[in-house]
This record gives sequence, C-alpha cells and structure tokens, in this order.
Amino acid sequence: MTAADNARPQDAETLGPVDVAGLSHTGLIPTENQDHFLVARMRKLVEVTSTNLERAELDPRLPGGDAYLMVVADGVGGRAGGAAASRSAVGMSLEYIVRATGCFQRYDVDEEQHFIEQMEAAVREAHLALRRANGDAEWSPATTLTLVMLVPPRAYLVHVGDTRAYYLRRGRLFQLTRDQTYGQYLLESGAMTEAQVAASPMGRTLSSAVGSSEVHPSVGLIDLEPGDLLLLCSDGLTKHVPNDDVTRLLRDATSAQQACESLVAAALAGGGSDNISVVVARC
Repeated sequence: MTAADNARPQDAETLGPVDVAGLSHTGLIPTENQDHFLVARMRKLVEVTSTNLERAELDPRLPGGDAYLMVVADGVGGRAGGAAASRSAVGMSLEYIVRATGCFQRYDVDEEQHFIEQMEAAVREAHLALRRANGDAEWSPATTLTLVMLVPPRAYLVHVGDTRAYYLRRGRLFQLTRDQTYGQYLLESGAMTEAQVAASPMGRTLSSAVGSSEVHPSVGLIDLEPGDLLLLCSDGLTKHVPNDDVTRLLRDATSAQQACESLVAAALAGGGSDNISVVVARC
C-alpha cells in the first residue's frame, strides 16, 4: 500500500467540512447484490452546558472534530452466502471499531499505531467470526473488505482482497491498495502480461479474503490536503471504467453524491456485469 508524497500532516481546520457519500447497484446481469458499504460519522465532542471558566481555558481540554468510517465489502462471487459474508463483515467491523475506540473518544494521534492495530484487529475479528460460523470449511462464504477511517487530515486504511482505494490529488489519480489476487502476483512476478492476466480465469481469483482459508490484511495511511478526494470501490466499477474516466468523473463532480452517481452510471453504461459499490469523500 502506497503513501502520498510523504506529505506533512496539515491542521484539520485547513481541510474544511468533509463531504462523504456512498452508493451501491446490483448491476445489469447479477440477480443479487453481494456488495455492502457503510459510511459512518463518528463524533468526538464534549459539550459544556454550564461553567464559569473562560472559553480559552476550556478549548485546549476539549476534544473536537469528526471522523468518518468508510467500508466497502464485495462478497466472493460463486460462493453461497457471499452477500451474508459481506454484510456481516461490514457490520462486525463497525461494531469492533466503535467498541475499541469508544466511538472515537479514545482516539489520539500520539497513539495512532495502536489505532491502526485496532483497525486491523477489526478485520481479523470479522474473519474469525465468519470462519467459526461456517465450521472452518475450506469453501466457506468470504468477502473482500476495504476500510478507511478518515480522521482529518489523516486517513487510515485496512484492505483485504481486490476492493480498491484511490485518492485524487490535483487532478491525478493514485491507487492506495494492491489487489490481493493471483493475477496481481503473476503480473508482478513477470509470469504473465496484463493482457494474459485479463484473459486468464485465475486473473481475478483472490489470494486473500475475509472468511476464506487465507486472510492477509494490508494497512496504510495517507495525509490529506484540501481538495483531495478518496474513493473506495468494488471491482464492478474498475472492470468497466478506465482510470482516466474515473479521474474525470471525480474531478467534475460538485458533490460526493454526484460523484457516486456518475461512477455507478459509467459502470452500468460499460456493461454492468457485476455489483457496483462506491464510497467517495471530498476533503
């Protein structure tokens, strides 16, 4: 997972309000939507209702600001229970993170390594719960899972599978995640070209998934700048919409909701052969 230009953290106030939205569509061919997504605003706020202290004395002592939890999960196609697996993974991730961070009250930038570990633990907890529910069967229901905790100006990522995270900065699109697929491995090892991977039935086979026999969460972080956009998306988008079009649609949108709608519409126009889920955050 890559980081962004080693940028120095900026004050949260410089980012201004964060606009976040998500959207999911079954697609034109599937009969079931096995994708699930979630956007949650987490508040870190103490409201003083009465005091004779001066405001200047209170401000340094009061935590403030919002965080945003964004999750996209894509149930593994071809397996019974893929939709249930992705639904459970999203729900369990939210539950674990809220419990572990005290609904964001216990987050502190000085303890961010512990915070990242808690996010990774949330993914592993979801994985173990799915495995237990299915008796550790080799072909138990499984799902991808990409989770971002946006704590302006920093975003923390945990990623399993091929549900991607991108960011757009100054008109350029960067991929934050690495697909955990056999095709990606074969491409990086030089055993296959991109064209061969695209044509191979093994190209999109996952090497890591929540609930499968193998799970290898990848973690990372990025410092955001005003004007940056974050995108989480299932492969129903990337199968049909080239990066240049994704860049244009993100750049031209005037809101996160409009960006989501434009991206889903483009995937449907390109064939809509799979479920499509997107989450966009505009900083």
